[in-house]
Amino acid sequence: MKTLRLLGAVALLASATAQAQSVTLNASSWVPASHPLTAGMMMPWCEDVTKATSGRVKCNLLPKGVVAPPQTFDAIKDGLADISFTVHGYTPGRFVLSDMAEMPFLGDTSEVTSVAYQRIYDKMLAKADEHKGVVTLGVFTHGPGQMYNTKRPINALKDLDGLKIRVGGGMVNEITKLIGASPLLKPASESYEILSSGVADGVFFPKESPMSFKLVPLIKHVTYVPGGLYNVSFVFMMNPATWGKISKADQGAIMKLSGEAYARRAGKTWDAADTKGEAAVREAKIPVVQASAALVSEIKAKTANVEKAWFEKAKTKGVDGEAALKAFRAEIAALSKK
Repeated sequence: MKTLRLLGAVALLASATAQAQSVTLNASSWVPASHPLTAGMMMPWCEDVTKATSGRVKCNLLPKGVVAPPQTFDAIKDGLADISFTVHGYTPGRFVLSDMAEMPFLGDTSEVTSVAYQRIYDKMLAKADEHKGVVTLGVFTHGPGQMYNTKRPINALKDLDGLKIRVGGGMVNEITKLIGASPLLKPASESYEILSSGVADGVFFPKESPMSFKLVPLIKHVTYVPGGLYNVSFVFMMNPATWGKISKADQGAIMKLSGEAYARRAGKTWDAADTKGEAAVREAKIPVVQASAALVSEIKAKTANVEKAWFEKAKTKGVDGEAALKAFRAEIAALSKK
């Protein structure tokens, strides 16, 4: 009996030790360490996780991404790194439901759109398990997408004719075709190279990106579209085996900093970066066109069918796309009033 009690005590001690073990998360980023995705979102989250777990979970930022940007989801799934983020559209056809967050004219801030996106994801999209193979820590969007080019002002859609535009994939790829430009699917990190070499005539990006990717000297014309020409959907994720090494208590602490909390963090960070990016454009005296009502009407007419097309795709995932998009827009509207 004493032996059994002793064995039981040893087992409990071993269990407690395992539960309290420290875990270092290797964090992979495919953008510069100074980019808002890394410096303003992932690493501050890491710092808060370290505090919330009393140092039991901490992060190690790797010197560069472990794979090219489009392979990031699989790199986390396969354990090449423990945490990272990716753009859903970098792997065309793999993710369907994220297109909801990439529609034109969703809103004017990343914070509102990201928080609304996370809420609808939790309520209506997560059940489809499109992120199977990773632990989803949060979904979010960048700021409203805008137009930048090296050739001419964009006052009407005819001004886009013949222009080769770098895009990140997903819904913006289709939108670019519909409004008359030729999309080039490339990761954001390659934007300077393809713009400076003339491979691309322009980029569709949020206001932050010209500064983050040092494009201000290259860009000659800007058109700002109210509500955004498009948006881009991101997922922040962790390797499941690594997640399993973290105690239940620490997992709970981490999830309090994830989900909607992470979406809000990401949105606020991106909005602040967008403000700085616009200031850099105006300081450089790059001509800026504010999209007219006529141009907005042209865009809406050309992209009118993208929603219906997505509803059909969502149906294949067991999701009522029309209801999800309606709920998403309602959340955006409600949050915008606060």
